[in-house]
Amino acid sequence: MPRPEKHVFVCTQNRPQGHPRGSCASSGCAEIMNEFMNEIQARNLFETIALTNTGCMGPCNMGPTVLVYPEGVMYGSLKKEDVKTIIEQHLIGGEPVADLMMPAEVW
Repeated sequence: MPRPEKHVFVCTQNRPQGHPRGSCASSGCAEIMNEFMNEIQARNLFETIALTNTGCMGPCNMGPTVLVYPEGVMYGSLKKEDVKTIIEQHLIGGEPVADLMMPAEVW
């Protein structure tokens, strides 16, 4: 397998309902992970984009969170439709999606 150009990490942390930190699972991370998988497959991007699910990355109250390397860009409060934008603009186009990025004080 060739080295990917980008590596996308999707938080799939799951905590019990009512946990003070919340979790990305309760914010819809499964839908985000599935949409990344579907889009990567539909666009045949397996050789250029790696996709990995992770545990907690920190800002639980701003989930679902996604982290893209090698740039180290973190996105938060994502919706399913944001995935296509991230893929087209950032992962393929090389330009992070400013409107979806975590605030500087968070990441």
